[in-house]
Amino acid sequence: MEKLLEKLKEYLKMETEIPFEEFSEYYRDLIAELNQTFNDLDRENRLKALYICSIVQSNADARSKESKATAKTFKKISAKCAFWTDAIKFNLGKDGMSSEEIEQATEEINASI
Repeated sequence: MEKLLEKLKEYLKMETEIPFEEFSEYYRDLIAELNQTFNDLDRENRLKALYICSIVQSNADARSKESKATAKTFKKISAKCAFWTDAIKFNLGKDGMSSEEIEQATEEINASI
């Protein structure tokens, strides 16, 4: 997750939007990482994954409204990230974190960027 978070920090500091292909590749890397490691992630890495998914989801939502050519793809990306966001929140809740604690932890990640 750390590598994906570092790349996201890089993207968030950019003045311009990354191209569709690069966004799509980052998304594929994120989903592959989640599929492979989700059950083994500790709380800290689950929170990082949650933060990354929420950023990718909101970015995909915004991009889906900009271009009709790629709107369908961005809507699918958003939906898949929403699925993972829900799964991570559910898992963190089972782990004993309240919604407020989860929100606070993701805000702390955001503040550190």
